[in-house]
Amino acid sequence: MNALPLLLIGLAMFAGGYLLYSKFLGNRVFRLDASFSTPAHELRDGVDYVPTNKFVLWGHHFTSVAGAAPIVGPAVAVIWGWLPAFLWVTLGTVFFAGMHDLGALWASARNKGRSIGALSGRYIGGRGANLFLVVIFLLLLMVVAAFAVVIKNLLISTPSAVIPAWGAVAVALLVGQAVYRYRMNLGLVTVIGVAALYGLILLGDAVPVELPDPILGMSPATFWILALFVYAGVASLMPVWVLLQPRDYINGVQLFVGLGILFVSVLLSAPAVVAPALNDAVPAGTPDLVPLLFVTIACGAISGFHGMVSSGTSSKQLDKETDARFVGYFGAVGEGMLALGAIIAATAGYRTLADWESVYSAFNSGGVAAFVEGGGAIVNGGLGLPASLSATILATMAVLFAATTMDTGVRLLRFVVQEAGEVVKVRINNGAGTLVAVAVGMGLTFSQGAGGDGGLRIWPLFGTSNQLLASLTLSIVAVMLIRKRRNPVPALVPLAVVFVMALWAAFVQLGDFYDAQDWLLLVIDLVIIVAALWVALEAVLAMRRASREPPEALDADVTAKAGLTA
Repeated sequence: MNALPLLLIGLAMFAGGYLLYSKFLGNRVFRLDASFSTPAHELRDGVDYVPTNKFVLWGHHFTSVAGAAPIVGPAVAVIWGWLPAFLWVTLGTVFFAGMHDLGALWASARNKGRSIGALSGRYIGGRGANLFLVVIFLLLLMVVAAFAVVIKNLLISTPSAVIPAWGAVAVALLVGQAVYRYRMNLGLVTVIGVAALYGLILLGDAVPVELPDPILGMSPATFWILALFVYAGVASLMPVWVLLQPRDYINGVQLFVGLGILFVSVLLSAPAVVAPALNDAVPAGTPDLVPLLFVTIACGAISGFHGMVSSGTSSKQLDKETDARFVGYFGAVGEGMLALGAIIAATAGYRTLADWESVYSAFNSGGVAAFVEGGGAIVNGGLGLPASLSATILATMAVLFAATTMDTGVRLLRFVVQEAGEVVKVRINNGAGTLVAVAVGMGLTFSQGAGGDGGLRIWPLFGTSNQLLASLTLSIVAVMLIRKRRNPVPALVPLAVVFVMALWAAFVQLGDFYDAQDWLLLVIDLVIIVAALWVALEAVLAMRRASREPPEALDADVTAKAGLTA
Protein backbone atom coordinates (compact mmCIF):
# COMPACT_ATOMS: atom_id res chain seq x y z
CA MET A 1 0.00 0.00 0.00
CA ASN A 2 1.03 3.65 -0.28
CA ALA A 3 1.04 6.29 2.43
CA LEU A 4 -1.84 8.36 1.05
CA PRO A 5 -4.66 6.47 2.85
CA LEU A 6 -2.78 6.74 6.16
CA LEU A 7 -2.45 10.48 5.71
CA LEU A 8 -6.07 11.09 4.71
CA ILE A 9 -7.60 8.81 7.36
CA GLY A 10 -5.39 10.26 10.07
CA LEU A 11 -6.17 13.87 9.19
CA ALA A 12 -9.90 13.08 8.95
CA MET A 13 -9.86 11.57 12.45
CA PHE A 14 -8.05 14.59 13.88
CA ALA A 15 -10.51 16.98 12.21
CA GLY A 16 -13.46 15.00 13.54
CA GLY A 17 -11.99 14.98 17.03
CA TYR A 18 -11.58 18.74 17.12
CA LEU A 19 -14.88 19.63 15.44
CA LEU A 20 -17.02 17.13 17.36
CA TYR A 21 -15.45 15.63 20.48
CA SER A 22 -13.68 18.78 21.69
CA LYS A 23 -16.96 20.70 21.30
CA PHE A 24 -18.69 18.10 23.47
CA LEU A 25 -15.97 18.39 26.11
CA GLY A 26 -16.01 22.18 26.07
CA ASN A 27 -19.80 22.58 26.20
CA ARG A 28 -21.02 19.57 28.18
CA VAL A 29 -18.14 18.45 30.40
CA PHE A 30 -16.03 21.52 31.22
CA ARG A 31 -18.72 24.11 30.41
CA LEU A 32 -16.22 26.71 29.30
CA ASP A 33 -17.41 30.26 30.07
CA ALA A 34 -16.23 33.27 28.05
CA SER A 35 -17.19 35.61 30.94
CA PHE A 36 -14.98 33.81 33.48
CA SER A 37 -12.09 36.00 34.68
CA THR A 38 -8.97 34.00 33.84
CA PRO A 39 -5.74 34.16 35.89
CA ALA A 40 -4.07 36.11 33.07
CA HIS A 41 -6.43 39.01 33.87
CA GLU A 42 -6.91 38.48 37.60
CA LEU A 43 -3.19 38.12 38.37
CA ARG A 44 -1.68 40.02 35.45
CA ASP A 45 1.98 40.84 36.15
CA GLY A 46 3.48 41.29 32.67
CA VAL A 47 5.97 38.45 33.26
CA ASP A 48 4.19 35.10 33.63
CA TYR A 49 0.52 36.21 33.72
CA VAL A 50 -0.20 37.91 30.39
CA PRO A 51 -3.55 37.78 28.48
CA THR A 52 -2.64 36.44 25.05
CA ASN A 53 -4.23 36.14 21.63
CA LYS A 54 -5.38 32.53 21.30
CA PHE A 55 -3.42 31.95 18.09
CA VAL A 56 -0.20 33.19 19.68
CA LEU A 57 -0.89 31.13 22.80
CA TRP A 58 -1.62 28.07 20.69
CA GLY A 59 1.78 28.52 19.04
CA HIS A 60 3.48 28.60 22.44
CA HIS A 61 1.51 25.65 23.75
CA PHE A 62 1.88 23.48 20.65
CA THR A 63 5.62 23.91 20.21
CA SER A 64 6.28 23.58 23.96
CA VAL A 65 4.40 20.30 24.33
CA ALA A 66 5.63 18.83 21.06
CA GLY A 67 9.42 18.92 21.26
CA ALA A 68 11.21 16.04 19.61
CA ALA A 69 9.23 13.36 21.46
CA PRO A 70 6.34 13.00 18.93
CA ILE A 71 9.03 12.42 16.31
CA VAL A 72 11.21 10.06 18.34
CA GLY A 73 8.47 7.89 19.85
CA PRO A 74 6.52 7.04 16.68
CA ALA A 75 9.71 6.70 14.62
CA VAL A 76 10.93 4.10 17.13
CA ALA A 77 7.57 2.34 17.65
CA VAL A 78 7.10 1.48 13.96
CA ILE A 79 9.56 -1.35 14.59
CA TRP A 80 6.42 -3.30 15.63
CA GLY A 81 4.77 -2.30 12.33
CA TRP A 82 2.97 0.84 11.20
CA LEU A 83 -0.55 -0.24 12.21
CA PRO A 84 -0.20 -0.26 16.05
CA ALA A 85 1.61 3.08 15.96
CA PHE A 86 -1.01 4.59 13.63
CA LEU A 87 -3.95 3.42 15.76
CA TRP A 88 -2.44 4.59 19.04
CA VAL A 89 -1.51 8.02 17.62
CA THR A 90 -4.90 8.71 16.04
CA LEU A 91 -7.20 7.27 18.72
CA GLY A 92 -4.93 8.43 21.52
CA THR A 93 -4.89 12.00 20.21
CA VAL A 94 -8.65 12.24 19.75
CA PHE A 95 -9.88 10.55 22.95
CA PHE A 96 -6.93 10.71 25.33
CA ALA A 97 -4.53 13.59 24.63
CA GLY A 98 -7.20 16.16 23.77
CA MET A 99 -9.13 15.42 26.96
CA HIS A 100 -5.95 15.47 29.05
CA ASP A 101 -4.55 18.73 27.68
CA LEU A 102 -7.83 20.61 27.66
CA GLY A 103 -8.67 19.24 31.12
CA ALA A 104 -5.35 20.29 32.65
CA LEU A 105 -5.67 23.77 31.14
CA TRP A 106 -9.24 24.14 32.44
CA ALA A 107 -8.35 22.82 35.90
CA SER A 108 -5.45 25.25 36.29
CA ALA A 109 -7.36 28.24 34.91
CA ARG A 110 -10.13 27.55 37.44
CA ASN A 111 -7.52 27.62 40.22
CA LYS A 112 -5.60 30.85 39.58
CA GLY A 113 -3.12 29.25 37.21
CA ARG A 114 -1.75 26.81 39.77
CA SER A 115 0.39 23.96 38.49
CA ILE A 116 -0.73 20.35 38.45
CA GLY A 117 1.57 19.69 41.40
CA ALA A 118 -0.12 22.41 43.45
CA LEU A 119 -3.58 21.23 42.37
CA SER A 120 -2.81 17.73 43.62
CA GLY A 121 -2.46 19.18 47.12
CA ARG A 122 -5.92 20.73 46.93
CA TYR A 123 -7.82 17.90 45.28
CA ILE A 124 -5.92 14.78 46.35
CA GLY A 125 -4.13 15.71 49.58
CA GLY A 126 -0.82 16.89 50.99
CA ARG A 127 0.93 13.50 50.96
CA GLY A 128 -0.05 12.91 47.37
CA ALA A 129 1.08 16.41 46.40
CA ASN A 130 4.61 15.89 47.76
CA LEU A 131 4.98 12.60 45.90
CA PHE A 132 3.50 14.23 42.81
CA LEU A 133 6.28 16.83 42.93
CA VAL A 134 8.89 14.04 42.95
CA VAL A 135 7.49 12.52 39.74
CA ILE A 136 7.19 15.95 38.09
CA PHE A 137 10.74 16.93 39.04
CA LEU A 138 12.22 13.70 37.65
CA LEU A 139 10.21 13.98 34.44
CA LEU A 140 11.24 17.59 33.81
CA LEU A 141 14.84 16.70 34.53
CA MET A 142 14.69 13.96 31.90
CA VAL A 143 13.15 16.33 29.34
CA VAL A 144 15.62 19.18 29.88
CA ALA A 145 18.74 16.99 29.89
CA ALA A 146 17.71 14.65 27.08
CA PHE A 147 16.53 17.39 24.73
CA ALA A 148 19.83 19.22 25.21
CA VAL A 149 21.54 16.07 23.91
CA VAL A 150 19.08 15.70 21.02
CA ILE A 151 19.64 19.32 19.91
CA LYS A 152 23.40 19.01 20.30
CA ASN A 153 23.47 15.89 18.14
CA LEU A 154 21.37 17.52 15.43
CA LEU A 155 23.48 20.68 15.34
CA ILE A 156 26.59 18.53 14.91
CA SER A 157 25.16 15.99 12.45
CA THR A 158 23.25 18.60 10.40
CA PRO A 159 25.37 21.78 10.46
CA SER A 160 23.01 23.40 7.97
CA ALA A 161 20.47 23.69 10.81
CA VAL A 162 22.74 25.86 12.99
CA ILE A 163 21.95 29.24 11.37
CA PRO A 164 18.14 28.81 11.27
CA ALA A 165 18.04 27.30 14.78
CA TRP A 166 19.79 30.24 16.44
CA GLY A 167 18.51 32.84 13.97
CA ALA A 168 14.98 31.92 15.06
CA VAL A 169 15.73 33.53 18.45
CA ALA A 170 16.44 36.90 16.80
CA VAL A 171 13.31 36.59 14.66
CA ALA A 172 11.24 35.83 17.76
CA LEU A 173 12.58 38.86 19.64
CA LEU A 174 11.63 41.12 16.72
CA VAL A 175 8.18 39.51 16.44
CA GLY A 176 7.55 40.09 20.15
CA GLN A 177 8.44 43.78 19.86
CA ALA A 178 6.34 44.18 16.71
CA VAL A 179 3.22 42.59 18.24
CA TYR A 180 3.31 43.85 21.82
CA ARG A 181 5.27 47.11 21.74
CA TYR A 182 4.30 48.47 18.32
CA ARG A 183 0.89 46.73 18.01
CA MET A 184 1.49 45.71 14.41
CA ASN A 185 -1.01 43.49 12.56
CA LEU A 186 -0.51 39.87 13.65
CA GLY A 187 -1.12 38.48 10.16
CA LEU A 188 1.49 40.74 8.57
CA VAL A 189 4.02 39.99 11.30
CA THR A 190 3.38 36.26 10.88
CA VAL A 191 4.03 36.34 7.14
CA ILE A 192 7.23 38.34 7.58
CA GLY A 193 8.43 36.18 10.47
CA VAL A 194 7.84 32.88 8.68
CA ALA A 195 9.47 34.23 5.52
CA ALA A 196 12.49 35.27 7.59
CA LEU A 197 12.74 31.80 9.13
CA TYR A 198 12.65 30.09 5.75
CA GLY A 199 15.20 32.61 4.48
CA LEU A 200 17.43 31.48 7.35
CA ILE A 201 16.85 27.85 6.35
CA LEU A 202 18.00 28.62 2.81
CA LEU A 203 21.02 30.48 4.21
CA GLY A 204 21.81 27.61 6.56
CA ASP A 205 21.66 25.10 3.73
CA ALA A 206 24.06 27.25 1.71
CA VAL A 207 26.38 28.04 4.65
CA PRO A 208 26.51 25.08 7.07
CA VAL A 209 28.30 25.85 10.35
CA GLU A 210 30.68 23.20 11.63
CA LEU A 211 32.46 24.19 14.83
CA PRO A 212 36.21 23.63 15.06
CA ASP A 213 37.43 21.00 17.49
CA PRO A 214 38.36 22.26 20.01
CA ILE A 215 36.46 25.55 20.36
CA LEU A 216 37.37 27.74 23.34
CA GLY A 217 39.11 24.72 24.80
CA MET A 218 35.97 22.56 24.55
CA SER A 219 34.62 19.95 22.19
CA PRO A 220 31.74 21.07 19.94
CA ALA A 221 29.40 18.82 21.96
CA THR A 222 30.33 20.49 25.25
CA PHE A 223 30.11 23.97 23.72
CA TRP A 224 26.62 23.41 22.29
CA ILE A 225 25.28 21.99 25.55
CA LEU A 226 26.63 24.90 27.59
CA ALA A 227 25.23 27.37 25.05
CA LEU A 228 21.83 25.68 25.17
CA PHE A 229 21.59 25.75 28.97
CA VAL A 230 22.71 29.39 29.15
CA TYR A 231 20.09 30.29 26.55
CA ALA A 232 17.35 28.27 28.30
CA GLY A 233 18.16 29.83 31.67
CA VAL A 234 18.07 33.39 30.32
CA ALA A 235 14.93 32.72 28.27
CA SER A 236 13.09 31.27 31.28
CA LEU A 237 13.61 34.51 33.22
CA MET A 238 12.37 36.84 30.47
CA PRO A 239 8.74 38.02 30.42
CA VAL A 240 6.78 35.54 28.31
CA TRP A 241 5.83 38.19 25.72
CA VAL A 242 9.47 39.08 24.97
CA LEU A 243 10.70 35.68 23.74
CA LEU A 244 8.63 32.67 24.88
CA GLN A 245 5.34 33.57 23.19
CA PRO A 246 6.62 35.03 19.91
CA ARG A 247 9.28 32.34 19.45
CA ASP A 248 6.83 29.52 20.05
CA TYR A 249 4.15 31.14 17.90
CA ILE A 250 6.35 31.80 14.89
CA ASN A 251 7.98 28.38 15.29
CA GLY A 252 4.54 26.78 15.44
CA VAL A 253 3.47 28.42 12.19
CA GLN A 254 6.77 27.56 10.52
CA LEU A 255 6.56 23.99 11.76
CA PHE A 256 3.04 23.64 10.40
CA VAL A 257 4.37 24.89 7.08
CA GLY A 258 7.06 22.21 7.32
CA LEU A 259 4.43 19.58 8.04
CA GLY A 260 2.44 20.93 5.10
CA ILE A 261 5.48 20.46 2.85
CA LEU A 262 5.80 16.86 4.03
CA PHE A 263 2.07 16.11 3.65
CA VAL A 264 1.84 17.75 0.20
CA SER A 265 4.83 15.66 -0.84
CA VAL A 266 2.93 12.55 0.25
CA LEU A 267 -0.12 13.69 -1.75
CA LEU A 268 1.95 14.28 -4.86
CA SER A 269 4.16 11.20 -4.74
CA ALA A 270 2.01 8.69 -2.79
CA PRO A 271 5.13 6.85 -1.60
CA ALA A 272 4.86 3.16 -0.83
CA VAL A 273 4.82 2.10 2.80
CA VAL A 274 7.59 -0.51 2.77
CA ALA A 275 7.34 -1.39 6.46
CA PRO A 276 4.90 -4.17 7.42
CA ALA A 277 1.58 -3.39 9.10
CA LEU A 278 2.49 -5.87 11.85
CA ASN A 279 6.14 -6.82 12.10
CA ASP A 280 6.48 -10.50 12.98
CA ALA A 281 10.26 -10.44 12.52
CA VAL A 282 11.34 -7.86 15.08
CA PRO A 283 15.06 -7.76 15.89
CA ALA A 284 16.32 -9.73 18.86
CA GLY A 285 15.95 -7.83 22.12
CA THR A 286 12.88 -5.89 21.01
CA PRO A 287 10.39 -5.72 23.95
CA ASP A 288 6.80 -6.87 23.65
CA LEU A 289 4.35 -4.63 21.81
CA VAL A 290 2.07 -4.48 24.87
CA PRO A 291 2.64 -2.57 27.08
CA LEU A 292 5.74 -0.91 25.59
CA LEU A 293 3.91 0.67 22.63
CA PHE A 294 1.90 2.84 25.02
CA VAL A 295 4.98 4.32 26.67
CA THR A 296 7.24 4.40 23.61
CA ILE A 297 4.70 6.70 21.95
CA ALA A 298 3.84 9.17 24.69
CA CYS A 299 3.89 12.61 23.09
CA GLY A 300 1.75 12.19 19.98
CA ALA A 301 -0.88 10.12 21.78
CA ILE A 302 -0.99 11.36 25.41
CA SER A 303 1.73 12.87 27.55
CA GLY A 304 1.95 13.96 31.16
CA PHE A 305 4.40 16.69 30.16
CA HIS A 306 1.49 18.44 28.41
CA GLY A 307 -0.29 18.81 31.73
CA MET A 308 2.73 20.61 33.16
CA VAL A 309 2.81 23.03 30.23
CA SER A 310 -0.97 23.53 30.34
CA SER A 311 -0.90 24.33 34.05
CA GLY A 312 2.59 25.82 34.21
CA THR A 313 2.60 28.47 31.49
CA SER A 314 -0.43 28.24 29.16
CA SER A 315 -3.09 28.69 31.87
CA LYS A 316 -1.39 31.91 32.98
CA GLN A 317 -1.75 33.37 29.48
CA LEU A 318 -5.33 32.33 28.67
CA ASP A 319 -7.30 35.40 27.61
CA LYS A 320 -10.75 33.76 27.64
CA GLU A 321 -11.66 30.40 29.12
CA THR A 322 -13.32 29.41 25.84
CA ASP A 323 -9.90 29.74 24.17
CA ALA A 324 -8.85 26.62 26.10
CA ARG A 325 -10.52 24.39 23.53
CA PHE A 326 -8.42 25.77 20.69
CA VAL A 327 -5.21 26.03 22.70
CA GLY A 328 -5.45 22.75 24.61
CA TYR A 329 -7.31 20.31 22.37
CA PHE A 330 -6.05 21.65 19.05
CA GLY A 331 -2.55 21.78 20.51
CA ALA A 332 -2.84 18.02 21.05
CA VAL A 333 -4.14 17.62 17.49
CA GLY A 334 -1.10 19.51 16.19
CA GLU A 335 1.19 17.10 17.99
CA GLY A 336 -0.80 14.14 16.67
CA MET A 337 -0.27 15.46 13.15
CA LEU A 338 3.48 15.63 13.78
CA ALA A 339 3.45 12.04 15.08
CA LEU A 340 1.49 10.98 11.98
CA GLY A 341 4.13 12.65 9.81
CA ALA A 342 6.86 10.80 11.72
CA ILE A 343 5.12 7.44 11.13
CA ILE A 344 4.81 8.10 7.41
CA ALA A 345 8.40 9.37 7.09
CA ALA A 346 9.78 6.37 8.98
CA THR A 347 7.82 3.75 7.00
CA ALA A 348 7.43 5.23 3.51
CA GLY A 349 10.70 7.13 3.23
CA TYR A 350 12.71 4.07 2.18
CA ARG A 351 12.82 2.41 -1.22
CA THR A 352 12.60 -1.22 -0.11
CA LEU A 353 11.77 -3.34 2.91
CA ALA A 354 15.43 -4.34 3.07
CA ASP A 355 16.45 -0.68 3.30
CA TRP A 356 13.96 -0.16 6.10
CA GLU A 357 15.11 -3.27 7.97
CA SER A 358 18.73 -2.13 7.73
CA VAL A 359 17.77 1.01 9.64
CA TYR A 360 15.52 -0.78 12.12
CA SER A 361 18.08 -3.40 13.06
CA ALA A 362 17.48 -2.97 16.80
CA PHE A 363 14.98 -1.39 19.17
CA ASN A 364 15.59 2.38 19.50
CA SER A 365 17.46 2.38 16.19
CA GLY A 366 14.87 4.67 14.58
CA GLY A 367 14.06 8.13 15.93
CA VAL A 368 14.93 11.61 14.69
CA ALA A 369 17.50 10.31 12.18
CA ALA A 370 14.88 8.04 10.55
CA PHE A 371 12.41 10.95 10.42
CA VAL A 372 14.93 13.31 8.80
CA GLU A 373 16.24 10.70 6.35
CA GLY A 374 12.86 9.22 5.40
CA GLY A 375 11.01 12.54 5.38
CA GLY A 376 13.77 14.14 3.32
CA ALA A 377 13.44 11.40 0.71
CA ILE A 378 9.64 11.91 0.52
CA VAL A 379 9.97 15.71 0.13
CA ASN A 380 12.69 15.20 -2.48
CA GLY A 381 10.47 12.81 -4.41
CA GLY A 382 7.26 14.82 -4.03
CA LEU A 383 8.37 18.42 -4.55
CA GLY A 384 11.75 17.85 -6.14
CA LEU A 385 13.58 19.87 -3.48
CA PRO A 386 17.28 19.07 -3.22
CA ALA A 387 17.97 16.29 -0.72
CA SER A 388 20.20 18.54 1.42
CA LEU A 389 17.54 21.29 1.63
CA SER A 390 14.83 18.74 2.47
CA ALA A 391 16.98 17.37 5.29
CA THR A 392 17.73 20.91 6.52
CA ILE A 393 14.02 21.77 6.70
CA LEU A 394 13.18 18.65 8.70
CA ALA A 395 16.26 18.89 10.94
CA THR A 396 15.42 22.53 11.69
CA MET A 397 11.87 21.48 12.58
CA ALA A 398 13.24 18.93 15.04
CA VAL A 399 15.74 21.38 16.56
CA LEU A 400 13.15 24.14 17.00
CA PHE A 401 10.64 21.76 18.55
CA ALA A 402 13.22 20.40 20.98
CA ALA A 403 14.59 23.87 21.83
CA THR A 404 11.19 25.35 22.65
CA THR A 405 10.42 22.38 24.90
CA MET A 406 13.81 22.60 26.58
CA ASP A 407 13.54 26.24 27.67
CA THR A 408 9.88 25.83 28.63
CA GLY A 409 11.03 22.82 30.64
CA VAL A 410 13.62 24.95 32.46
CA ARG A 411 10.91 27.51 33.31
CA LEU A 412 8.64 24.73 34.59
CA LEU A 413 11.51 23.18 36.56
CA ARG A 414 12.00 26.56 38.19
CA PHE A 415 8.32 26.56 39.20
CA VAL A 416 8.72 23.08 40.72
CA VAL A 417 11.83 24.14 42.66
CA GLN A 418 9.90 27.11 44.02
CA GLU A 419 6.92 24.92 44.96
CA ALA A 420 9.27 22.51 46.73
CA GLY A 421 10.68 25.49 48.61
CA GLU A 422 7.16 26.39 49.77
CA VAL A 423 6.75 22.85 51.14
CA VAL A 424 9.83 23.29 53.37
CA LYS A 425 8.97 26.94 54.13
CA VAL A 426 11.85 28.41 52.10
CA ARG A 427 11.15 31.23 49.65
CA ILE A 428 13.07 30.81 46.40
CA ASN A 429 13.09 33.73 43.96
CA ASN A 430 13.06 33.36 40.17
CA GLY A 431 16.82 33.76 39.77
CA ALA A 432 17.72 31.20 42.41
CA GLY A 433 15.09 28.76 41.14
CA THR A 434 16.42 29.04 37.59
CA LEU A 435 20.00 28.58 38.79
CA VAL A 436 19.02 25.37 40.58
CA ALA A 437 17.11 24.11 37.52
CA VAL A 438 20.00 24.80 35.14
CA ALA A 439 22.62 23.37 37.53
CA VAL A 440 20.73 20.12 38.08
CA GLY A 441 19.99 19.74 34.37
CA MET A 442 23.60 20.35 33.40
CA GLY A 443 24.81 18.05 36.15
CA LEU A 444 22.80 15.16 34.73
CA THR A 445 23.77 16.01 31.15
CA PHE A 446 27.50 15.95 31.94
CA SER A 447 27.27 13.05 34.42
CA GLN A 448 28.87 10.67 31.95
CA GLY A 449 31.54 12.92 30.51
CA ALA A 450 32.08 16.13 28.58
CA GLY A 451 30.22 14.76 25.56
CA GLY A 452 26.98 15.33 27.43
CA ASP A 453 25.43 11.97 26.70
CA GLY A 454 24.53 11.62 30.37
CA GLY A 455 21.39 13.49 29.40
CA LEU A 456 20.10 10.22 28.02
CA ARG A 457 21.04 8.32 31.19
CA ILE A 458 17.56 8.20 32.66
CA TRP A 459 15.68 8.69 29.38
CA PRO A 460 14.52 5.02 29.29
CA LEU A 461 12.25 5.96 32.19
CA PHE A 462 10.69 8.94 30.41
CA GLY A 463 7.87 7.03 28.75
CA THR A 464 6.64 5.27 31.87
CA SER A 465 6.96 8.26 34.21
CA ASN A 466 5.41 10.54 31.60
CA GLN A 467 2.37 8.31 31.15
CA LEU A 468 1.96 7.76 34.88
CA LEU A 469 1.96 11.54 35.31
CA ALA A 470 -0.70 11.83 32.58
CA SER A 471 -2.96 9.41 34.45
CA LEU A 472 -2.42 11.24 37.73
CA THR A 473 -3.25 14.56 36.04
CA LEU A 474 -6.47 13.02 34.74
CA SER A 475 -7.26 11.91 38.29
CA ILE A 476 -7.22 15.56 39.41
CA VAL A 477 -9.51 16.49 36.51
CA ALA A 478 -11.84 13.60 37.44
CA VAL A 479 -12.01 14.71 41.10
CA MET A 480 -12.92 18.24 40.01
CA LEU A 481 -15.63 16.95 37.69
CA ILE A 482 -17.08 14.69 40.38
CA ARG A 483 -17.12 17.54 42.88
CA LYS A 484 -19.04 19.64 40.34
CA ARG A 485 -21.38 16.71 39.54
CA ARG A 486 -20.30 16.58 35.92
CA ASN A 487 -19.63 13.51 33.79
CA PRO A 488 -16.15 12.15 34.76
CA VAL A 489 -16.17 9.23 32.28
CA PRO A 490 -14.23 11.09 29.53
CA ALA A 491 -11.42 11.49 32.08
CA LEU A 492 -11.73 8.11 33.84
CA VAL A 493 -11.45 5.92 30.71
CA PRO A 494 -8.10 7.30 29.49
CA LEU A 495 -6.94 7.46 33.12
CA ALA A 496 -7.52 3.74 33.63
CA VAL A 497 -6.00 2.63 30.30
CA VAL A 498 -2.90 4.78 30.57
CA PHE A 499 -2.27 4.03 34.24
CA VAL A 500 -2.46 0.24 33.76
CA MET A 501 -0.22 0.27 30.69
CA ALA A 502 2.34 2.63 32.22
CA LEU A 503 2.51 0.75 35.52
CA TRP A 504 2.84 -2.54 33.67
CA ALA A 505 5.69 -1.09 31.60
CA ALA A 506 7.37 0.25 34.74
CA PHE A 507 7.42 -3.23 36.28
CA VAL A 508 8.75 -4.71 33.02
CA GLN A 509 11.56 -2.16 33.02
CA LEU A 510 12.25 -2.87 36.68
CA GLY A 511 13.08 -6.45 35.73
CA ASP A 512 15.21 -5.28 32.80
CA PHE A 513 17.22 -2.93 35.02
CA TYR A 514 17.75 -5.70 37.57
CA ASP A 515 18.98 -8.11 34.90
CA ALA A 516 21.36 -5.42 33.58
CA GLN A 517 22.43 -4.53 37.14
CA ASP A 518 21.68 -0.89 36.42
CA TRP A 519 21.04 0.06 40.02
CA LEU A 520 20.56 3.79 39.41
CA LEU A 521 17.70 3.31 36.98
CA LEU A 522 16.28 0.50 39.10
CA VAL A 523 16.10 2.75 42.17
CA ILE A 524 14.60 5.67 40.21
CA ASP A 525 12.06 3.32 38.60
CA LEU A 526 11.14 1.95 42.01
CA VAL A 527 10.68 5.46 43.42
CA ILE A 528 8.40 6.36 40.50
CA ILE A 529 6.35 3.17 40.93
CA VAL A 530 5.87 3.71 44.69
CA ALA A 531 5.02 7.39 44.22
CA ALA A 532 2.54 6.63 41.42
CA LEU A 533 0.78 3.87 43.37
CA TRP A 534 0.56 6.05 46.46
CA VAL A 535 -0.82 9.05 44.56
CA ALA A 536 -3.26 6.76 42.71
CA LEU A 537 -4.57 5.42 46.02
CA GLU A 538 -4.95 8.95 47.36
CA ALA A 539 -6.78 9.89 44.14
CA VAL A 540 -9.24 6.99 44.46
CA LEU A 541 -9.97 8.01 48.05
CA ALA A 542 -10.42 11.62 46.93
CA MET A 543 -12.90 10.54 44.24
CA ARG A 544 -14.89 8.54 46.82
CA ARG A 545 -15.00 11.54 49.15
CA ALA A 546 -16.03 13.84 46.31
CA SER A 547 -18.89 11.55 45.28
CA ARG A 548 -20.24 11.40 48.84
CA GLU A 549 -19.91 15.09 49.65
CA PRO A 550 -22.54 17.63 48.61
CA PRO A 551 -21.84 19.40 45.32
CA GLU A 552 -19.60 22.44 45.60
CA ALA A 553 -21.62 25.22 47.19
CA LEU A 554 -20.25 27.78 44.76
CA ASP A 555 -19.07 26.88 41.30
CA ALA A 556 -15.79 28.46 40.19
CA ASP A 557 -17.45 30.83 37.75
CA VAL A 558 -19.77 32.13 40.49
CA THR A 559 -16.94 32.63 42.99
CA ALA A 560 -14.85 34.44 40.39
CA LYS A 561 -17.64 36.89 39.60
CA ALA A 562 -18.25 37.44 43.30
CA GLY A 563 -14.55 38.19 43.91
CA LEU A 564 -14.15 35.17 46.22
CA THR A 565 -11.34 32.63 46.32
CA ALA A 566 -11.91 29.92 43.74
